[in-house]
Amino acid sequence: MIKRLDLILNGKGGVGKSFFAVNFVQYLKDKNILHVACDCDNENSTLKRFHGEAVEFMDLSQPRALDAMFRAFEQTDLVVVDCRAASTEVFFDYFDLIDLRGTLKILSATLTLIIPVNHEADSIDQLQRIEKHLTDACSYVVLRNAVHDDTFAVYEQSAVRKHLRKDLGMKEINMTRLQPWLVEELSLKNLPITEAVKDGSLYLLDRQRLQTWQRKLYTEIESAAELLLPAKS
Repeated sequence: MIKRLDLILNGKGGVGKSFFAVNFVQYLKDKNILHVACDCDNENSTLKRFHGEAVEFMDLSQPRALDAMFRAFEQTDLVVVDCRAASTEVFFDYFDLIDLRGTLKILSATLTLIIPVNHEADSIDQLQRIEKHLTDACSYVVLRNAVHDDTFAVYEQSAVRKHLRKDLGMKEINMTRLQPWLVEELSLKNLPITEAVKDGSLYLLDRQRLQTWQRKLYTEIESAAELLLPAKS
């Protein structure tokens, strides 16, 4: 197996990093895919809040905190990291210090960046910054997050999208809008969808809504499995 490090990264806040991370980790649990999940958001820690002790916390104020991502390969072939907002430069500096390409080669590992974008130009600017710095040192999965708007005109017309698709084999996946009252209910209970459905306290039709949304997201994840999951050598 080739080890894989998945970073859910976009310096802009509110683009859906943690919401996707919670559901991606739940997908891995539901499919019995061994993994280590890490949360580096010291203010919200959404991923750790929803998945508890199964998630490791990385304190970015500590100089060697990010070493935990690579040390986790001693336990598993898949590591998933929910990167807090405004942390892009922290990861850039760290990758430069450890010689990212060399480290990945030694570990027989690959890096995939899962980059959420929405209808706002700021999220596309972050995508451009990331690609400019890391170029072909990693693979790219762009997550089109329709939570606020299901049009992506700025992204679809961007030069960086054309470049990523044509030259770097980028995959695109979609995350549709989940009804606001269901998002609120999940947050109040600190439960991912699978557990919330099992909880039994939700009304039947709300459970159906959650499962329908989850199935759609899982289908999207599987469409990019070659870049998101460990691959056979």
